[in-house]
Amino acid sequence: MQALGLAGMAAAWRQLAEQTNAQELSRDEWLGLMLDREIAMRADKRVRNRLASAKLRFPEASIEDIDFATPRGLDRRNTMALAQGEWLKTHENLIVTGQTGTGKSWLACAFGRQAARLDHSVLYVRVPRLFEDPALMAAIPGLIDKLTRVQLLILDDFGTHSLTDQQRFHLFEIVEERYRRKSTLITAQVPVARWHDLIADPTVADAILDRIVHNAHRITLQGDSMRKQKAPPLLTGDENGEINLP
Repeated sequence: MQALGLAGMAAAWRQLAEQTNAQELSRDEWLGLMLDREIAMRADKRVRNRLASAKLRFPEASIEDIDFATPRGLDRRNTMALAQGEWLKTHENLIVTGQTGTGKSWLACAFGRQAARLDHSVLYVRVPRLFEDPALMAAIPGLIDKLTRVQLLILDDFGTHSLTDQQRFHLFEIVEERYRRKSTLITAQVPVARWHDLIADPTVADAILDRIVHNAHRITLQGDSMRKQKAPPLLTGDENGEINLP
């Protein structure tokens, strides 16, 4: 079994062989338990590999740890429905907007992790780095191919600045190749209503937004920055004085 790469079956066989009551099981039951272990180990390995390839900004983010208590307009029922992954099967998109610190990137990574669990390939990319890093731009032909193949592409921090002609061209090429074939998750501080102005070129903007927005689910996060809410309180004057005492 080890020679055939059936590590899960081998581990299950060893455990069963060490149990005195395992002899009471039939051969079919032994085989069933061994196959179950093999399937579970392969599934776990596949998820680990997908998460390693995804390069999520917050690899520990998960649907189970989403904070629904903090008031920011995040609907539990809608979020958990999206976590079932039907939008991924139908190649729809997801747009998450909100002010800085409301948890857009973390939430996107949680959906990315969930997609990997559902056996989808995932890739996380920050849009500013994608378009501004000279090294990435130099390798753009191969990169665009990778961006278009992945089953869930997460484009984080879209709309931080207006796009150049070259950047518009690359963005259009990416969304065109993915349209109705793969799913894209986009986070942005800027509301969707202002994306047309950010893309700048009216014709290209219409083409890009038509392929992104019309079949997209939307989550709009509201409220103050969660970083501020979770930050430790500032020291009082007396406390500062105590620290500065010789």
